[in-house]
Amino acid sequence: MTILADRTSDFTTLSKHIRAAGLLDRRPGYYAVRFTLVGALYVGGWAALALTGSSWWALLVAAVLAVAYAQVALVAHDLAHKQVFRGRPISEVCGMLVGNLGIGMSYGWWMNKHTRHHANPNHEEHDPDVAPDILVWSTRQANEAKGVARFIGGRQALLFFPLLLLEGFNLHVASARALGKIKRSKIEGVLLYGHFVIYLVAVFALMSPGVAIAFIAVHQGLFGLYLGMTFAPNHKGMPTLTGEDELDYLRKQVLTSRNVRGGVWVDVLLGGLNYQIEHHLFPNMPTPNLRKAQPIVEKYCAEIGVPYVSETFVGSYSQALRHLHAAGAPLRK
Repeated sequence: MTILADRTSDFTTLSKHIRAAGLLDRRPGYYAVRFTLVGALYVGGWAALALTGSSWWALLVAAVLAVAYAQVALVAHDLAHKQVFRGRPISEVCGMLVGNLGIGMSYGWWMNKHTRHHANPNHEEHDPDVAPDILVWSTRQANEAKGVARFIGGRQALLFFPLLLLEGFNLHVASARALGKIKRSKIEGVLLYGHFVIYLVAVFALMSPGVAIAFIAVHQGLFGLYLGMTFAPNHKGMPTLTGEDELDYLRKQVLTSRNVRGGVWVDVLLGGLNYQIEHHLFPNMPTPNLRKAQPIVEKYCAEIGVPYVSETFVGSYSQALRHLHAAGAPLRK
């Protein structure tokens, strides 16, 4: 896919429509309510765990806390994009508190990784989200795969959801390994390991070793599954770019992204990331404004002849899994 053109005016025109509609304005009331509800779910989950103690009902609480952790991660995402506060310092402080201390995810590591993703979505050389690791995202990567990726790649569509169960653990390990390579490593390290210590002490103090281990497996597994399913439908199966592709900002963001259609519950479950096209075009747009921006962006894309992809939740995963299966084809020979 090579499109050479200076079409920056297309995005400028769209930006004027968005600003005129007031969709980049802050929404403090919305975030006050959202923070309160997510905080209540988080605290309520831990309180319920204290009440259940060493009962096997703790595994049901683990599922509730998995949802709470994923929702906290989505809040950290909005903080990182300065959707909540205009200032970077307060966004970073809140991000480290909810990310590092709240769920054991390094805010600085994730911020760096996610910023590179937004700059070059689905670009095989520049987007860390499509870098070959355990999975391969194109036949070119499959042909060059080594080690675990070479073994898994041919079956990766079938293994995709089981592998997401490990994403929560992977997030913790990657966060710990990033310390020393990011800004404010000391404070991030104190908060990150503070979470690990408090988490493990609380779990093993409240439950017998067997129940505690089962709780951790269910909690972290479902946390990773939920979080992975929140981000996966947005780009997987959409065109991937290479060094040969040159797109202007609007087309780079729209052509590599996919929206997920649904009602209010989809908005809540996916944290607004179901409006991925609008989010990539305007990363600092508050989450509740994305729904309002969607028809404006879709109409404008139709006017300038840019394909705008919107799918159902099931349809988006169907496309993503078919893409994974096709990308791994060289490894099935």
